[in-house]
Amino acid sequence: MVKLRLRRRGRKKHPFYDIIAIDGRDRRDGASIERVGYIDPMTTPKAVTLDADRALYWLNVGAQPTEVVREILYRDWE
Repeated sequence: MVKLRLRRRGRKKHPFYDIIAIDGRDRRDGASIERVGYIDPMTTPKAVTLDADRALYWLNVGAQPTEVVREILYRDWE
Protein backbone atom coordinates (compact mmCIF):
# COMPACT_ATOMS: atom_id res chain seq x y z
CA MET A 1 0.00 0.00 0.00
CA VAL A 2 1.27 3.45 -0.91
CA LYS A 3 1.28 6.09 1.81
CA LEU A 4 1.73 9.83 1.80
CA ARG A 5 3.99 10.64 4.73
CA LEU A 6 6.83 12.85 5.91
CA ARG A 7 10.54 12.22 5.39
CA ARG A 8 12.87 14.13 7.72
CA ARG A 9 15.73 16.07 6.20
CA GLY A 10 17.96 18.92 7.31
CA ARG A 11 20.56 19.06 10.01
CA LYS A 12 20.48 18.52 13.73
CA LYS A 13 17.86 20.72 15.46
CA HIS A 14 16.93 22.36 12.12
CA PRO A 15 14.69 19.86 10.35
CA PHE A 16 12.50 20.21 7.32
CA TYR A 17 10.28 17.52 5.92
CA ASP A 18 9.46 16.23 2.45
CA ILE A 19 5.91 15.05 1.80
CA ILE A 20 6.44 11.87 -0.18
CA ALA A 21 4.60 8.95 -1.72
CA ILE A 22 6.25 5.77 -0.45
CA ASP A 23 5.54 2.08 -0.03
CA GLY A 24 4.06 1.72 3.47
CA ARG A 25 6.46 -1.09 4.35
CA ASP A 26 9.60 1.00 3.74
CA ARG A 27 11.42 2.83 6.50
CA ARG A 28 10.81 6.53 7.15
CA ASP A 29 13.86 7.80 5.29
CA GLY A 30 13.89 5.09 2.62
CA ALA A 31 13.63 5.50 -1.13
CA SER A 32 10.42 7.21 -2.13
CA ILE A 33 8.26 6.91 -5.22
CA GLU A 34 7.70 10.64 -5.62
CA ARG A 35 8.19 13.90 -3.71
CA VAL A 36 4.86 15.73 -3.53
CA GLY A 37 5.92 18.76 -1.48
CA TYR A 38 7.75 19.92 1.61
CA ILE A 39 7.21 21.71 4.91
CA ASP A 40 9.69 23.88 6.79
CA PRO A 41 8.53 24.16 10.43
CA MET A 42 11.44 26.41 11.46
CA THR A 43 10.11 29.50 9.65
CA THR A 44 7.34 31.76 10.92
CA PRO A 45 4.74 31.01 9.59
CA LYS A 46 5.53 27.44 8.61
CA ALA A 47 6.40 27.22 4.92
CA VAL A 48 4.38 24.57 3.10
CA THR A 49 4.88 23.90 -0.61
CA LEU A 50 2.65 21.27 -2.15
CA ASP A 51 2.01 20.03 -5.69
CA ALA A 52 -1.75 19.67 -5.25
CA ASP A 53 -2.27 17.89 -8.58
CA ARG A 54 0.18 15.12 -7.70
CA ALA A 55 -1.15 14.80 -4.15
CA LEU A 56 -4.68 14.46 -5.52
CA TYR A 57 -3.45 11.88 -8.05
CA TRP A 58 -1.94 9.72 -5.30
CA LEU A 59 -5.07 10.00 -3.18
CA ASN A 60 -7.22 8.97 -6.17
CA VAL A 61 -5.13 5.84 -6.82
CA GLY A 62 -5.51 4.75 -3.20
CA ALA A 63 -2.61 6.24 -1.27
CA GLN A 64 -3.33 6.63 2.45
CA PRO A 65 -2.06 9.83 4.10
CA THR A 66 -0.74 9.73 7.65
CA GLU A 67 -2.51 11.89 10.24
CA VAL A 68 0.01 14.73 9.98
CA VAL A 69 -0.05 14.76 6.18
CA ARG A 70 -3.86 14.63 6.22
CA GLU A 71 -3.91 17.80 8.36
CA ILE A 72 -1.43 19.53 6.01
CA LEU A 73 -3.53 18.61 2.97
CA TYR A 74 -6.74 19.76 4.65
CA ARG A 75 -5.23 23.15 5.57
CA ASP A 76 -3.78 23.62 2.07
CA TRP A 77 -7.13 23.02 0.32
CA GLU A 78 -9.21 25.29 2.56
